[in-house]
Amino acid sequence: MPQTILITGGAGFIGRHLARVLIERGDRVRVLDSLIDQVHGGAGRPEELHPDAELIIGDVRDESAVLSAVKGVDKVAHLAAEVGVGQSMYAVDRYTSVNDHGTAVLFQQLIAHPVKRVVTASSMSVYGEGLYQTQDGDLRQNVVRGARNPDGSWDPVDESGRALIPAPTPETKQPALMSVYAIGKYVQERLTLTVAPAYGMQGVALRLWNVYGPGQALSNPYTGVLAIFASRLANEQRPMVFEDGQQRRDFVHVADVARAFVLSLDRPDVDGHVFNIGSGEARTIEDVARLQARSMGREHLTPDITQKARIGDIRHCIPDLSKARDSLGFRPQQDFTEGVAELSEWVARQEAADRVLEARSELEARGLVA
Repeated sequence: MPQTILITGGAGFIGRHLARVLIERGDRVRVLDSLIDQVHGGAGRPEELHPDAELIIGDVRDESAVLSAVKGVDKVAHLAAEVGVGQSMYAVDRYTSVNDHGTAVLFQQLIAHPVKRVVTASSMSVYGEGLYQTQDGDLRQNVVRGARNPDGSWDPVDESGRALIPAPTPETKQPALMSVYAIGKYVQERLTLTVAPAYGMQGVALRLWNVYGPGQALSNPYTGVLAIFASRLANEQRPMVFEDGQQRRDFVHVADVARAFVLSLDRPDVDGHVFNIGSGEARTIEDVARLQARSMGREHLTPDITQKARIGDIRHCIPDLSKARDSLGFRPQQDFTEGVAELSEWVARQEAADRVLEARSELEARGLVA
């Protein structure tokens, strides 16, 4: 039976993909989005947003806009958020207002107009550093990096100075909130899992890893790293890589993320759960930058390895997807090399302003790059 689903932040990168999937299977989709300049460049309704999606232009902090959006809705996919670890560390009031207060406004209106289920986009950033093990095989949950190691290396070390080995991070790992962005995402998921059941609704939270694919905001220097690299390369600039480039990340295609949201909206037995959503494959940032350059025919633009770190960044965090596989039925399908090629083909048809140096200057001016 068709449902009416509200997607907050639904005119954004992930939201547009999710809207298309839902509409193509027969659901009615309503989108609430403020179309902020940093993401949308001052344009109106995005061309990529499905024409059958109802768009309400409004801020998630605006009670009247949210009230209009939630009326008559069966379920909610909550994606509205300011996104960017680095920027969150100096735009503290803005990130806290949108991510924390905006989610509170959404649930305040849902108290009077409850829905069956709310699925909220959280982030792998809530973990801080991922799970590690020592070279003797002992697990370490609460790893915190200090300054760069005396030998010049960046990996966290044990008490004997031996490098720790990254291990797949399960949902049971204790959060370690290392940035304002991480704090906000954790607040969003906890509000979802606390308020929803108190008023007869179901809540689910998805901790997303690094999402990539066609449709990312290429001119937003705080968007996903692949889009940032693509923007630099499209403007004949070397991709900027912090630290030594050997930090490991998991990159998950937006189509897989949209599929995870659909499963989370539909599955009857996942109420109250948090799920990791990634690809299950870890890659170094340097390797990713080189692959992106090859895919765009710009192999000569080798990564600019800065040997500097941003405050709030973590070294390694890779997901354990066993819970999402077993309980949610989620299995990533997109091949990474093919996904990067798809992104590169899309980038070739776009115009992208390179604002990476501007963003770095903002961080350096505030002492957030060391």
